[in-house]
Amino acid sequence: MVVQFLLGTLISVINIMIHALVTVAAIDVARTAGLRHTSRPRSHLMAVMVTIAVILMVAHTVEVLVWALAYAVVGAAPAGSDLLYFTFVNYTTLGYGDITPLEGWRLTGPMTAMNGILMFGWSTAVLFEVLRKTLERLAWIVSPGTSSGDRG
Repeated sequence: MVVQFLLGTLISVINIMIHALVTVAAIDVARTAGLRHTSRPRSHLMAVMVTIAVILMVAHTVEVLVWALAYAVVGAAPAGSDLLYFTFVNYTTLGYGDITPLEGWRLTGPMTAMNGILMFGWSTAVLFEVLRKTLERLAWIVSPGTSSGDRG
């Protein structure tokens, strides 16, 4: 059981580091895009949000691959099972249950799910903040020099 917790913690920390790096990059992309003047603010906002969502989805996919690699290294899944599918089901908390970890590695599934929930919550917060900041910046571009409190 201790080995499972250690493995789960190690992989979770690796994924948190991946997500932190991607978050910093996504915010830089959003900040750079937010500084551009645009005659089509709605299209601009949509493009920024789609870009950030895609970047975050790529991060989640990489994180799933890290879990799948860990499962492969320790032999946590039954022989012949689709590790990528198994990992996605755990990470997304979908929980079909058609593939279950070997008995000695049962805690890795819930630890993967816990990591996935945390990363999805983090991504939601990033998307919301990018949306908020981009809207704030676009409002400033439309009416420069007017603070949000002055517009009523």
